Amino acid sequence: MSKDIFLTNSYGNKKEKFIPLDPKNIGMYVCGPTVYDDPHIGNARPLVIFDILFKILKLKYKDSSVIYVRNITDVDDKIITSSKEKKISISELTNKITNNFHQDCKYLFCEKPTQEPKATENIELMIKMISDLISKGFAYQKNKHVYFEVKKFEDYGKLSNKELDQLIAGSRVEISENKKSPEDFVLWKPSNNDEPHWPSPWGNGRPGWHLECSVMSKKYLNDEFDIHGGGRDLIFPHHENEIAQSRCANNTKSFAKYWLHNGFITMSKEKMAKSQGNILKIKDFKHKVSGQVLRFALINAHYRQPLDWNDELIKNCQNTLDKWYSVYTKVNNLNVLPDEILEPLFDDLNTPGYISKLHELYSLAIKGGHAEKELFNKACNFIGLLLEDNEKWRSYKKTNIKISEKEILNKINERNSARKNKNFELADKIRDELFDSGILIEDKNDTTLWKYK
Repeated sequence: MSKDIFLTNSYGNKKEKFIPLDPKNIGMYVCGPTVYDDPHIGNARPLVIFDILFKILKLKYKDSSVIYVRNITDVDDKIITSSKEKKISISELTNKITNNFHQDCKYLFCEKPTQEPKATENIELMIKMISDLISKGFAYQKNKHVYFEVKKFEDYGKLSNKELDQLIAGSRVEISENKKSPEDFVLWKPSNNDEPHWPSPWGNGRPGWHLECSVMSKKYLNDEFDIHGGGRDLIFPHHENEIAQSRCANNTKSFAKYWLHNGFITMSKEKMAKSQGNILKIKDFKHKVSGQVLRFALINAHYRQPLDWNDELIKNCQNTLDKWYSVYTKVNNLNVLPDEILEPLFDDLNTPGYISKLHELYSLAIKGGHAEKELFNKACNFIGLLLEDNEKWRSYKKTNIKISEKEILNKINERNSARKNKNFELADKIRDELFDSGILIEDKNDTTLWKYK
């Protein structure tokens, strides 16, 4: 694989050639879910985007050379609040949501990451990093809280490309009399008796959210690594704080070399968020459409751009995959695809450009033989499409049909009678009604055949 990879680095906001720190040991860390509620479509976008990047890196540098770490945040204020609202224990809540998250990943045809650490499994390492930051003069303790002193880190704000005053003005900063300055962020906080807590030099408590990712990335990828990814909403304060505490604790000039951030999912141009009341959960689509439809929809726009989610998008993706399944063939030998096909993906994960290539390959496959069909299917398989056989694909459509087979046959008999009586207007009306119900009919000689469209 001779093709170079180019990525748009949020740190500097420019497209750069990807040059790994060590080609035999490539590290990618992506912020995973906080398991307080079931994942929504907005959460699904980074799952699919970084799954594709994982595939590209493995193709270029071999499977064994790439480590993909995606964490599970299972201790957080949102989790505590959610468990109280649902009146279940925190462990019951986090286990349930983590399991649902894994099912959603499987539904979206995402590969498992190399490592999936949980925050609660790494508390000792978090306490050690906090202690290191205090001893080096970057953090301070007050009233059983520990805070990172932002003004001690000169490069704070470089990822966001904003001055400190601008960052504070544009965000919700926690106000506390324990802080030296409003911008300082928490590394450790005390817990009530009914909340998760661990013993520490500063009393029983729990870690701050930002610290968790710094510790888990260090554990599996060392002090410096290649790629850090997540949604655009994580740039500030989460990723900005990760950089500050990691570089200060580890005495390094960098943390992640490349920062990638995907754009928001919107509905009617409004960001999808609980506060907007427009959340669509991944589980809401199961048993309605194949996860491939959602996956296809999520890569229809470039990952850095916003993606407006609507019924028309889903319908178009469903129809395109319907068409592509007409040349489905199972591919057993996934040989390397030609560079000219993969070129858009190597150019900053240009999935719309790759989809255009797939349309071209489909046109060749529909006219060609087995070789053309196999190449098209390989190209689809590479980004997680056409992975179900035709029978499984059709089963989703059958599930969505609201009309029974008995009703279909009655409609066909009624139509045949109308045709016999030369009432073609009624015959056409019945055909249209069946079509709207998801049924295609075809007249052959004296027989009418039907199938799910």
